[in-house]
Formats: sequence, C-alpha cells, structure tokens
Amino acid sequence: MKNVVINSRQLNMPKLGLGTWPMVGEDCTRAVLQALEVGYRHVDTAAAYKNEDAVGRALVESGVPREDIHVTSKVWWDKLAPTDMRQSFDNTLRALQSDYVDLFLIHWPAKDWDMARTIETLISLKEQGRARNIGVANFPLPLLRQVVEGMGAPLAAIQVEYHVTLGQRNLLQFARKHDMALTAYSPLMRSKAPQIPELVRIAEKHGVLPTQVALKWLLDQPNVAAIPRASSKTNQLSNLASFNVQLDDEDRALIASLPKDQRVVSPEYAPQWDPPV
Repeated sequence: MKNVVINSRQLNMPKLGLGTWPMVGEDCTRAVLQALEVGYRHVDTAAAYKNEDAVGRALVESGVPREDIHVTSKVWWDKLAPTDMRQSFDNTLRALQSDYVDLFLIHWPAKDWDMARTIETLISLKEQGRARNIGVANFPLPLLRQVVEGMGAPLAAIQVEYHVTLGQRNLLQFARKHDMALTAYSPLMRSKAPQIPELVRIAEKHGVLPTQVALKWLLDQPNVAAIPRASSKTNQLSNLASFNVQLDDEDRALIASLPKDQRVVSPEYAPQWDPPV
C-alpha cells in the first residue's frame, strides 16, 4: 500500500494521479479511459476545467468499478456562497455520473467571502456522504491554519503547486501534523522538468527520464501525491514507471540544492503566497 496515501479520515488516494487540465471533450475522455486501462486509479478534475462530463463518460465507459477509482473535483472561487456551492457540487456529481466524489476541494480562496459559511457548507457535503472527504487547494499556511485549527474543519487534503523548484516545507509539515495529504499539481513545472540540468544528470545516472526523477522525488515523500497531466499512453506509462526509480542521498542532495522559489502558477486572483522554503 506504499503507493497510496491513507490517513485517519479514510482517505484512500493513490499517490500518482492523472491531472486533466486543460483537456476537454473527447480528448479528455480518451485520455482518462487510456489512463484507467494502463492502471491509474486516481483522476483529478474541477468545475473550472469544463471537463467533468468528459471524465464522467470515461468513468462509466471504462468498466472499472467506481469504488476502485479515486476522483477529486473542485468548486471555483466565485461559487463559494452556500447556495452556489451546493449547486456547483450537484452539477459536479451530475457531470461525473456518480453519487459521490472521493475528495471535494475549494479550488481557490476568494478575496471577499464569508469563509465560515463556506467551510460550514463544505463540511455539510461530507456529513451527507456525497463528498467522502473534503479539502482545499491553493490556501497559504495562515489561511489553512485558520480553517483547520481555528474552525476545526476535518480536511483530508490540500492541493498546491509543488515540485523540485518550489518549496512547500512549512505547508507539508502542517499537513503531516494534521494527518492531511498534500497533492502536488504542476509537479513537472509545466513541462520544464527536462530542461533542468541537475534532473538530466540524475536521470542519465539511473537510465531514466528527468520527468521520472522529478515525480519520484515527490512520490517518495510521506503524505504527498502528484497529479501530472498526461494525454498520451507513452507519457502515462512513463509516469507510472516513476515508482521504479531509486533515488539515492546524492540525488536528493542535488535536488535540495535547486532554487525553491520557481512558481509557475500564480493567477491574478491568487492569495498572498507563503515565502518559499
């Protein structure tokens, strides 16, 4: 079970998932179907991706029992008022053709919102059993602490950008302290991983790919999952094969020497980020 994040909230999430942004329509359905065929059991989507229906078709057509697939989806930051969130969640389940979602996240914090009512609504979806687990994405540490410690929200996971050139040490320590998973999005730096000389050097040493080195560095970490986008069968299989890479202390030291402030996702509605560590 080393390839699954399991915690006290019964989160049973494969450490490697399929990121689906920005795939849509038939291309998305085809990619998810293919991923399920080669062994993926974790799919990440969101209302804002406009592809939940495409993911839903793949879930149904795959023939894989729904209970064997972990599905994460998210509500957008402009739908955080209680009524809007419930409607968005209902739309998500309808699109996914499922009675529940395994993990439901607030995609981004809003700048002007009633956070207490939003979190209360999120918790209610879990209490109803339609969201098996709940969490947040893109919350900086002070905000996450307010939700978890200040409000007592039973969050199972946080999803943030995390990779070899963006540190998240403080956030990860907090997640581990509270038995939460941390899911790394953009784990390959929007395809920049093969351009990093240090990753190339490590990859050549082990006869693997730089992308596999970047992924294995994340997958080796307790409580951490990663959701790289991969539409081709070749890339999907390559990412799965990352589990077979064996990094040594020299490799990890070289990765530790890389800059840790290279953020690739920071839209205008982003919160004030934590200092990189």
